[in-house]
Amino acid sequence: MEGSTKFPIRMDKWLWAVRVYRTRSLATAACKAGHVKVDGAAVKPSRLVSLGDVITATVGRITRKLKVVSPIERRVGAKMLDRYIEDLTPPQAFEKCRLSDPPPLYRYSKGKGRPTKRDRREIDRLDSSNLDSAGDDFSSDSG
Repeated sequence: MEGSTKFPIRMDKWLWAVRVYRTRSLATAACKAGHVKVDGAAVKPSRLVSLGDVITATVGRITRKLKVVSPIERRVGAKMLDRYIEDLTPPQAFEKCRLSDPPPLYRYSKGKGRPTKRDRREIDRLDSSNLDSAGDDFSSDSG
């Protein structure tokens, strides 16, 4: 069938190959959960990818929008992805996700090694003091 825009590659395999998901099983699970859509409709992992498809995939807190430019079956380096996909995700989505990450409660110095038992207790005390201030203290017996 000459001129066909379909090529025999599954959606889950393509999503893994273009590094949207770290593993193919994660890509399959995302498709089954409805996190991957083409033209607004959820797709199965076995759906064949077409040239020009605009795929919307939710990865963590970011919803990425990708356009299929070329077929790919094997995973390639991140620098080579421009040959296979066109990323239509607005830069504000990445910035919003980066800014919405809460700061860590406790910062451990790099190169200091693993926390000692004493350090661990201090970290736990910090965590429990935050719970107490939030009103989520489960230690009180309310009857």
